[in-house]
Amino acid sequence: MTGLSTLCYIERDGKYLMLHRTVKKNDVNKDKWIGVGGHFEADESPEECLLREVREETGYTLTSYQFRAIITFVSGDGVTEYMSLFTADGFTGDPIPCNEGVLEWVNKEEVLNLNIWEGDKIFFRLLEEMEGFFSLKLVYDGNSHLVEAALNGKPMKLGDYLF
Repeated sequence: MTGLSTLCYIERDGKYLMLHRTVKKNDVNKDKWIGVGGHFEADESPEECLLREVREETGYTLTSYQFRAIITFVSGDGVTEYMSLFTADGFTGDPIPCNEGVLEWVNKEEVLNLNIWEGDKIFFRLLEEMEGFFSLKLVYDGNSHLVEAALNGKPMKLGDYLF
């Protein structure tokens, strides 16, 4: 099975807006902290999906955003997700409650201490270190453990990026 999704890390004052996924049952992200985003609807571009999902989950309308990466998630249990990763630093609107969990502004330095996916630790580091667009493949073992990663088609040493 294959899916298409977006994920956005909205930045403000040295913080990311993080979503603590606590609501949905049978949620692959249950109790994890992630950015905002979701699955594509029919005929949407990555940008259209991004803008719709951010508005639905936060109440914000993005005014400044950047397409940073394509992330290929191989779950290990038959699902592969192609995620368009964005960062944003401009928005308008008033926050609304999110029906998928709790939204919270978290200092960038503290994000790695949250309950996040192992692969997210890699792309957070890459977002800080890399200027341009990148492609990251993350392979999990079906039990939420990262077993392999590749950056722009080249295998990575996981120990160098997981801390």
